[in-house]
Amino acid sequence: MSRTAKDADDFLDILRARHRVIMSGRPSIRPGMFKTHDNRAGETHFVHVDCVRGTLKKGFDMARALRHPFARALFMLFMTSEVHPFEDGNGRISRLMMNAELVSSGQAKILVPTVFRPDYIGALRRLSRNGDPDVLLAALNRLRDFSRRLACDSFEAARRQLEAANAFSDDEGEILRF
Repeated sequence: MSRTAKDADDFLDILRARHRVIMSGRPSIRPGMFKTHDNRAGETHFVHVDCVRGTLKKGFDMARALRHPFARALFMLFMTSEVHPFEDGNGRISRLMMNAELVSSGQAKILVPTVFRPDYIGALRRLSRNGDPDVLLAALNRLRDFSRRLACDSFEAARRQLEAANAFSDDEGEILRF
């Protein structure tokens, strides 16, 4: 995850390679291959299949202009999510690309616990549909603070802390406890 792209073509290669790894257990969705048909989630229509490569390349160039690692990470998250370049696994790959930007600059990864998923998706939707980045920025700052506090010295210690924080709950109305 510490590897970042040298140029736009390298970015596409890294994106596809990472998707191939994280989705390797689901060969039917063609891991590492860009989508072959348009996709959408509810009322959100993602980038047209013919525009995926060009949009990602242009987005990569825009991301390189951002100097602050957190800003670049958030941009990579949103851009990848907004393009939705794969048939499935777009949320996972967008979070992975965000975290790669953070790790490569020596910053902590950001986890999105199950209990926080509705807030996170709502914040992405608000930026996508309304052009309002404030909710996503606030959500990711909150998640960054949460993620920094996790005990990472052992898997079991981290798991206990995540369970105590209610991180694994998928019941509506539950909250992430700090």
